[in-house]
Amino acid sequence: TMIEVVIDSIRVSLISQQRVVMLRDADGENQLPIYIGPCEADAITIELQDHELARPMTHDLLNNVITDMGGTVAHILINELRDQIFHASLHIKVDGEVTTIDCRPSDAIAIAVRARVPIYIADEVWDDAAISLEPDISEVVPTEDAVDSAENDPSTEVELDAFRDFLDNLDED
Repeated sequence: TMIEVVIDSIRVSLISQQRVVMLRDADGENQLPIYIGPCEADAITIELQDHELARPMTHDLLNNVITDMGGTVAHILINELRDQIFHASLHIKVDGEVTTIDCRPSDAIAIAVRARVPIYIADEVWDDAAISLEPDISEVVPTEDAVDSAENDPSTEVELDAFRDFLDNLDED
């Protein structure tokens, strides 16, 4: 079975300057990060942001060839994680039959956004590589019990005093 995902974001790793496409499941609680090259990241971003280009890029060309030859992209599937490398397949329908073509996930995603088709991830890949998202600290609302225990905790007061001192001693210039 497969899990349908959407592109949550494309980020730049601060450590390596590599691009990471973050794929998110429907309930938004988990994401799958896949490192991709800068050219593929640009190709995905250009399409997602509806930039008009004077000439077709490679992924546009491939999508046009598929269409002009009577095929349609049905979906893409990220189907394997082997030796820390993701593998994908392009599923193309021609005359009612689906042909599966091996490809890199970054290329498959760049084609999927152009063809506006679903992106799927095999369950076993999702189970092995998806990460659970930590709640944003700004979204965390303390419970009454947590507030009560913090008010009765002397260490909380020390931390607040240190923070107040820090703010009071800031040089505004």
